[in-house]
Amino acid sequence: QVQLVESGGGLEQAGGSLRLSCATSGRTFSSATMGWFRQAPGKEREFVAGISISGLRRYYADSAKDRFTISRDNAKNTVYLQMNSLKLEDTAVYYCAARRGPGIPTVGGEYEYWGQGTQVTVSS
Repeated sequence: QVQLVESGGGLEQAGGSLRLSCATSGRTFSSATMGWFRQAPGKEREFVAGISISGLRRYYADSAKDRFTISRDNAKNTVYLQMNSLKLEDTAVYYCAARRGPGIPTVGGEYEYWGQGTQVTVSS
């Protein structure tokens, strides 16, 4: 069984930065594509960023390009999301997700494991 635990969320002013972490347990991490999704109140969950098993390929939603950076440390079984230049519209619950195998899907249903989420609130 794979468990994902996010941390690092909180309240930040617009223009500031936050770094989210997702620690995983189990043996799957080294063979899993990892992704970050978010869900704002009243909105559907949306893809934010994904990273390949090796960490060499990364894919971002347009809303995250040039501001967010996804990375992974396979030795620590952890994936990160560095968020810079935060905007009010980045306010959401952020979820870490994992899927076994290659590819970086942008659809949540393609991921097998999910964390409980961490709240990110951006204030003006």
